[in-house]
Amino acid sequence: MTIIRPDISARAAAAPRSGIGEIVTYARGRENLMPLWIGEGDLPTPDFITRAASDALLAGETFYTWTQGIPALREAIVRYYARHYGRELSVDNIYVTGSGMQSIVLAIQTVASSGDEIIYLSPAWPNVVNAMTVAEAKPVTVELGFTDGRWVLDAERLEAAVNSKTRALFINSPSNPTGWTATLDDLKAVLELARKHGLWIIADEIYGLYHFNGGRAPSFMDVMEPDDRIIFANSFSKNWCMTGWRVGWMVAPAETGQTLTNLIQYSTSGVAQFMQQGAIAALDHGDDFIRTNIERARTSRDILCDALIATNRVETRKPDGALYAFLKIDGVTDSRAEAFRIVDETGVGMAPGTAFGPGGAAFMRACYLRDPGQIEDAAQRLSDYIRRR
Repeated sequence: MTIIRPDISARAAAAPRSGIGEIVTYARGRENLMPLWIGEGDLPTPDFITRAASDALLAGETFYTWTQGIPALREAIVRYYARHYGRELSVDNIYVTGSGMQSIVLAIQTVASSGDEIIYLSPAWPNVVNAMTVAEAKPVTVELGFTDGRWVLDAERLEAAVNSKTRALFINSPSNPTGWTATLDDLKAVLELARKHGLWIIADEIYGLYHFNGGRAPSFMDVMEPDDRIIFANSFSKNWCMTGWRVGWMVAPAETGQTLTNLIQYSTSGVAQFMQQGAIAALDHGDDFIRTNIERARTSRDILCDALIATNRVETRKPDGALYAFLKIDGVTDSRAEAFRIVDETGVGMAPGTAFGPGGAAFMRACYLRDPGQIEDAAQRLSDYIRRR
């Protein structure tokens, strides 16, 4: 039983336990475990990245540094966007953070005050919604539609959720957990809505390169004008297998620069310089690694989804983007209870859809960014379980 002291702040006490962390804590460390529950692959960070960080560490790059990120890293991020998005940015648009999660938290803090509303698309990664709550903003849900195993955005439903308290739209595409990937028409509709009502957009495009229909996913970078009010959150975690590094970045209007610098100053005061040197190596020398990782994910996605669909008892399709199969098993209405049952009986750890908010309760999420052989093993275990269930 969790005991909460009565003398801590109500805001802190109200922060809920992670529904994903609950199942991880329950089963972590078991023998023969196949952990598909969190958004993390099985590969360590590549040597060319760790060497750059190690060399900088040994060279004494251990002092306080630029709060908003060292100039060389911000310049490398500018080159990344020119290369992958055809967008010419300025270093004044770039802010280095202590993870993609911190980027999201700072974006929320920047655009919303206590009592303001932020609309988000559900099912959604729970950290996002809970970060809004901790910031005393009100999360407002707009559910994605689910038809024939595919997730879709209803722009009219999105606009119907806007009112005088709305300050921002939070758009995650490609989506964690559903794999929904906005089309250019979707993005244009969202942007037009934001312009019409004077709203900010917080664009979580962390999975932007993990797109399986040719090239990267459509981005607000493709449709925006320089004066549009959009803050992008991104991370080094997924592209370059740097989840444990906790390094991310933001792209934001230059006019927000001092505000974002201040928020970084009063939270982490910046990212360690030697880690930023590793991040530079990732950006400048890591495109081949990203391509390999994406093809690895595609192969494992196909193995997992094909096997589960073949049971004729799973409703899902191969997702267009991100790293997750979000699947609906016939007869399952309480995915939290099912997640505990599955890990006990098969050794496969999946995240329950109950953790992802409205629209997710009947689903399970499995991250397929792993060795295809491991995914084949997990798919066989799950298929056997589903058939005998």
